Amino acid sequence: MQFQERSRSEVDVAIVGAGAAGVAAARQLKTICPHLSVLVLEAGSRIGGRALSLRPELLAGEPIDLGCGWLHGARTNAWRKIAGDVGLTVDQTPAPWSEGGRRLQSDPEAEDGIEAFFARVDGYSAETDVPLSAMLEPGHSANARLEAIGTYLNGASLDQASLIDYRHYAPGEGPDWRVREGYGTLIGRYAEGLDIRLKTIVSHIDHGAADSVVLTTSCGTLRAKWAIVTVSTNILAAQAIRFTPALPEKVEAAASLPLGLANKLFLAVSPELDMPVDIQAYGSPTSSATGSYQIRPFGSATIEAYFAGPLARELESEGEDAALSFAYEELAGLFGSDIRRHLKFAAISGWAASPHIGGSYAYALPGASAARAVLAASVDERLLFAGEACSLSRYSTAHGAYETGIAAANSVASASGSTVGAVRENRSST
Repeated sequence: MQFQERSRSEVDVAIVGAGAAGVAAARQLKTICPHLSVLVLEAGSRIGGRALSLRPELLAGEPIDLGCGWLHGARTNAWRKIAGDVGLTVDQTPAPWSEGGRRLQSDPEAEDGIEAFFARVDGYSAETDVPLSAMLEPGHSANARLEAIGTYLNGASLDQASLIDYRHYAPGEGPDWRVREGYGTLIGRYAEGLDIRLKTIVSHIDHGAADSVVLTTSCGTLRAKWAIVTVSTNILAAQAIRFTPALPEKVEAAASLPLGLANKLFLAVSPELDMPVDIQAYGSPTSSATGSYQIRPFGSATIEAYFAGPLARELESEGEDAALSFAYEELAGLFGSDIRRHLKFAAISGWAASPHIGGSYAYALPGASAARAVLAASVDERLLFAGEACSLSRYSTAHGAYETGIAAANSVASASGSTVGAVRENRSST
């Protein structure tokens, strides 16, 4: 069976996955290697991967991000410049955790405890890795808040996440900003003009030949000189794509970097309800299983609820009504029970059950920080890997994914004989 669409059975570069990394790699190759044919294969029905923007009718068409939403390290985040280049707006309202950000609650004792916790993390100098929970001070009043923050950072509880890996995290110079039209909109706009095949599932990659890679897909067989794999760690760990020869080190690395979970619930707020604009609140100061609520982001009539870690898994498994009930209960505790009649369900994500993805962003299990480099390493310089989990310092972010996609594309460009100067010139422009 031959590759059906456009009767193409051979390309120079096949890219598996049309998320941030895959789109970045394809765009880079189109820019610096226009002589190469590049085809992106996406198993799902849309572009963007874990970036997904919607405009629900109930929210009067206001854009919302069900996946990644913040331009972390905005001053050095490549997507910030790209947003301007493609005609989108970067909103510079500071994130709640950035200087100048706004929060509903203030608890100096908890804030001191949180600061002390991260100081202990930063000061940890032993070579033996431990879970982040090892840095908690037993019995401290800030521990519940820290456990909740841990789930937001990792999509998993503190006892599941590597301290050393967290210390490597460096998203770049802040503050964190947002794309007004949505992060998913941004990646989709950047992908315009690229050759992308949706609903094309790659099930097998044979990289045994000396001069080519053969991909078995739901649309037939495709032969390429190079392949760049950008799928999530959960997909690799489940061996949804088989490799010949087998790559057990990749499977093991992916399993050591599982996807945490973070889901969002969006509520429409009735116009007569007077609420503060663009301010963040925690549902409970005393529970680790609590939501983070962005009240009226951009001044919209919206509340964005954010659930992560074990709480997100529980609510997703129980269904939409459970998440809605949980949010209503916490918001009633913050603003009074009358708020319930002013709220309506608008949208919700469910990333654990998302086909071909299976979660939100990759965290390292204790002792597994080195797995990121293993996952990112190329195989025989023809089979390359990219994605946020492959970033050593900007993992869990869309710009970390972008940078690994650029690196993979530059490796292909160098191998194809393109000049290093052209690669460097394009890289510096972002």
